[in-house]
Amino acid sequence: MGRPIIVGIVNITADSFSDGGRFLDARAALAQAQALAASGADIIELGAAASNVAAARVAPDMEIRRLKPVIAALAGLGTPLSIDSAQPAVQRFGLAHGVDYLNDIRGFPDPRLYPALAAAGCRLVVMHAIAADGGRAQRADLAPNEVWRSIEAFFAERIAQLVEAGIARERLVLDPGMGLFLSTRAAASLHVLARLPLLKRRFGLPVMVSVSRKSFLAAITGRVAPSERGAATLSAELYAAAHGADYLRTHDAAALSDALAVAAALQAAAPPETA
Repeated sequence: MGRPIIVGIVNITADSFSDGGRFLDARAALAQAQALAASGADIIELGAAASNVAAARVAPDMEIRRLKPVIAALAGLGTPLSIDSAQPAVQRFGLAHGVDYLNDIRGFPDPRLYPALAAAGCRLVVMHAIAADGGRAQRADLAPNEVWRSIEAFFAERIAQLVEAGIARERLVLDPGMGLFLSTRAAASLHVLARLPLLKRRFGLPVMVSVSRKSFLAAITGRVAPSERGAATLSAELYAAAHGADYLRTHDAAALSDALAVAAALQAAAPPETA
């Protein structure tokens, strides 16, 4: 099992489902980013607007106001930065500040942004969502097979659009979505996780998986509070790592980093297979 890249999540928001309000203050967000980097995160991802179904809409200028002091303070950290936003104005702000990744839950649907994306050097996390109205998840009761067909069709179309617009294919990272971005049924997320190798073979691009504290884990374990889903999260993350995930997006970089280190040590210590 190769070690995936760990993406540490910092929600500079009032209503993120897992930790809304904890890091809304710029100093708290900075401290959390530094802690994540120190505990194993390879990339810090800043999000200034929550995308859960109950989240309030956040204007692009508010997102930028929340992001600006944190990005400035992290400039000397030496850890690559990502901005998680579905708003083109915020994405342009990220490009102007030299971020290393942009992550769009709608998968960059606006062709007006494509010339700026093509001229940039950052990587683009192209995420699939069944419905992401206004940058937020929407509840949809879909069967696992329906979700999988949506994923394949979406990536086939969107990758072609981005490449035709002059965006280098090797800059793309695919995120199939998880939890309510796929379906209200937990089985849909499990179906997609079990097919990560198929997704990689189908499109030949690196894949990001974001299962951290997601609702489908609650459906399996009965842990209603997101803060109680740490063990379930880590189990799903290790499964994703063992089945080809190139990036793991997580709230708890320390636990994931330690678990991946132990898994790698065990793999190295295993005796050769015998006939």
